[in-house]
Amino acid sequence: LATATNNFDWSNKLGQGGFGPVYMGKLQDGQEIAVKRLSRASGQGLEEFMNEVVVLCKLQHRNLVKLLGCCIEGDEKMLVYEYMSNKSLDAFIFG
Repeated sequence: LATATNNFDWSNKLGQGGFGPVYMGKLQDGQEIAVKRLSRASGQGLEEFMNEVVVLCKLQHRNLVKLLGCCIEGDEKMLVYEYMSNKSLDAFIFG
């Protein structure tokens, strides 16, 4: 994921959420992804993170961004989503 996001370069940063920054990335096969890098300060432990992943995997709807996978390395936790171009939903709703 570090390679896909150019080592989480600021130029690939899409935004900042309540749980940490989100970066755009590109996999070796050319697929564009969004990587949510959970902040270490979020206080979310491994068990909570894994519970969230299980729930997100079960949520599948054409109007929801699809979770492609997750990565846990040391104390680093990341969620990998399909990339959706344009603005965030928040920008559309609240202007």
